[in-house]
Amino acid sequence: MWRTPRSAAPRHREAAGLSTTEAAGALDCTKGKISRMENGHVLVRTPDVVALLHAYGTDDSETLERLTRLTRTANRRRRREGWWHQYGSVRADTYRDYIEMESLCESVRTFQAQLIPGLLQTAQYGRAVTVASRAWQSSEEIDQFVQVRLSRQQRLLDEPRLAFWAVLAEGVLRQEVGGPDVLRAQLEHVAEMAVRPNITVQVLPFSRGAHSGMFGPYLLMGFPQVTAQDLVLTETPTGNTWRERELEVARYRALFDDARTAALPSTESLALIRRTAKEYGP
Repeated sequence: MWRTPRSAAPRHREAAGLSTTEAAGALDCTKGKISRMENGHVLVRTPDVVALLHAYGTDDSETLERLTRLTRTANRRRRREGWWHQYGSVRADTYRDYIEMESLCESVRTFQAQLIPGLLQTAQYGRAVTVASRAWQSSEEIDQFVQVRLSRQQRLLDEPRLAFWAVLAEGVLRQEVGGPDVLRAQLEHVAEMAVRPNITVQVLPFSRGAHSGMFGPYLLMGFPQVTAQDLVLTETPTGNTWRERELEVARYRALFDDARTAALPSTESLALIRRTAKEYGP
């Protein structure tokens, strides 16, 4: 795992007697960003390092030069070591950030109203979604994007295994992405994955009526460090948005709690997924 440059480490902030909230004021950002910088969860821009050092009262030129040099070295190493760097032509900045966060977090909770989550998609289903998005034109780009999605799924299998919890609206099970055969295979795959101890899948049935998740998909990322705040990613056709302010994150936690409480229990959800899969083939 990449190491955070010491310029972003908490010892400089603590020596200055500043809280993460006060440090955030120096960068005009949230304290969540400061926490992720200190925990090595994001690339640290050189101007941010300089601004923080000034805020912490560290102004001598030798220290500034040493720490900014370390920052540049760490950032270059981080970009080089990430497996996803080889897919730069099909990877938007927001998606790159998401993959980096996914490689570092310990849990993901997501609500999906239309699609199987990417971490549970089969290659055929993922290809159908990618083609329908119209984001990529050539077969090569589509192949690469699907490969990125499949590579991400290793995060569910490698130690420490990602704790993944998905609540799916029942319509997800009925949307014939790729056609009946592809959907059947996809549902069977979800059923196979859902029995793993680190994966929970629930279905929110049509019979529940109106619910708070009807307004779009989202996911919550949790991190192992006590000081690291959760992150929220909301998905739209024109791009994805990170949400990190405490009130917004708390709102999405409440939304997910509502969704999982309204959804069928895991065992009943698994039975429904298997029954639905059988409807689409032998």
